[in-house]
Amino acid sequence: MVAEVNRFSEAKQAYHPGGSHVRFLLNPSLVFLCLACAAGVPAAIAQSAALPPPVTLTADQDHQNMMDQLGIQALRPGPSGDENAPNHANYNESSANPFPNLPDPLTLNDGRKVTTPGMWWNTRRPELIEMFSKYVYGRVPKNVPTVTWTVTAVDHEMIGFTPVIAKDLIGQVDNASYPAISVRIHMTLVTPARAKGPVPVLMMFGRAGFPNPNEPSGDELEKINAAWKALLVQKDPSLQDVFAQHPAWQPVKATPFQFPQLNADGGLPNTWQLVADGWGFVLFDPASVQADNGAGVTRGIIGLVNKGQPRKPEDWGALRAWAWGAGRGLDYLQTDPAVDAKHVGIEGVSRYGKAALVTMAFDPRFAMVLVGSSGKGGATLLRRNFGEAVESLTGGEYYWMAGNFMKYGASKATFGSMTPGDIPVDSNELIALCAPRLTFISYGIPEKGDAKWLDHEGSFMATVDASRVFALLGAKGLDVDGDYRTAKMPPVNQGLLDGQLAWRQHDGGHTDAPNMKYFIQWADKFIGHGPPQQ
Repeated sequence: MVAEVNRFSEAKQAYHPGGSHVRFLLNPSLVFLCLACAAGVPAAIAQSAALPPPVTLTADQDHQNMMDQLGIQALRPGPSGDENAPNHANYNESSANPFPNLPDPLTLNDGRKVTTPGMWWNTRRPELIEMFSKYVYGRVPKNVPTVTWTVTAVDHEMIGFTPVIAKDLIGQVDNASYPAISVRIHMTLVTPARAKGPVPVLMMFGRAGFPNPNEPSGDELEKINAAWKALLVQKDPSLQDVFAQHPAWQPVKATPFQFPQLNADGGLPNTWQLVADGWGFVLFDPASVQADNGAGVTRGIIGLVNKGQPRKPEDWGALRAWAWGAGRGLDYLQTDPAVDAKHVGIEGVSRYGKAALVTMAFDPRFAMVLVGSSGKGGATLLRRNFGEAVESLTGGEYYWMAGNFMKYGASKATFGSMTPGDIPVDSNELIALCAPRLTFISYGIPEKGDAKWLDHEGSFMATVDASRVFALLGAKGLDVDGDYRTAKMPPVNQGLLDGQLAWRQHDGGHTDAPNMKYFIQWADKFIGHGPPQQ
């Protein structure tokens, strides 16, 4: 109990989802409460000891465990991304659509057509959420524990030429039900220091941490160096002569100025562009929520809720867990006065592009999304046989998805076999779940490293078909001729940015950075925001 009190005394502030207040964690009442509860500690320890330790499996063992649960004896192997390999992926457009008919986002499960916004919100959207949860991404459990946010440090920094305030935050997930697993969500919030009010914020999946830590001044560095030298001499008196022979040398030096690493299009870094336009941003670490591997499924937030045991077929995979974590980050942002909580967006590239789209689809509180090069499991049609395949997601990348998703790669099972054509939903409907909010689908080009594997055409087809839902809800989709079967992709660098649903293929590689300036301008137009006046 003393250790618990000490842990509380080290924390500064905490946010509790479900309330809007921020309070100090340590106060006399809390100390009294901790002491008063001490008599219950032995019982809690006994309960913890009675729980089994987390199961430790390799990714292959966990994968086999799920196959056994599902009654799958064999899976079709996924294709190779090496075009010279015997089992290379298909890149022939004439063979790309073995299941050409997409599930219709505007047809109810009972066959009725969705003709009004009310039918969408009350019936069709819940149907799609249920099917994506059961068959594709998995369910968020009802008993997911609460998250307590702590501001661990605040730093005044410069991002480019803009002064900012950076807050590093830890979201401690309550693990009282299973103390063997601890989950600490890490994110960093950065907002312009001179903003005259709350600012829109883009949450970006990736590593968290202070982007440009404020360093000590010259006078402060002198004090630090004097203290360092004194400690070193105290440890080894012979160093006194060394320092005397090198009086100008200092143990700690200021970081030399470095020019920023420009984006592939020659533009300034994304974070520079955002704060210069008066936006804030969040660096959100998905790995602090759930590991990006199959061996970690019995740890992280999935393992915590499952008390260290393997998943069941409808349990959530990593994509849904990362999306849940982003939602908990938004819980905090909604309480921070520097943030315009009605205009928080989510962004990610590649697997994190998948996660960004899943976040947007399932959490209607996010106002906008920039989906970068997401491929299968993201914006690309699952039914398409082009590059990355469903079998890729049921093989090595199975842990991103619900266990049930593996059925669609089964060649031999107690239920027979299934194909991508059996999936009851597809990415056109995932994009439709974002309607009518701002949704920007971004890709690069294969020549620069945004591989054909990602199936840019398949993503465009899905985006075109989702446009019908945006239109039904009073928003504008893509301005193209024809439907998803006949519409032509626009030329590279020619974006379709007139509506709330946008598409742009830049001439860079596996990144959305060349599209950031277009995303900012596009979003500003719809949310009524503009760069700060100098």
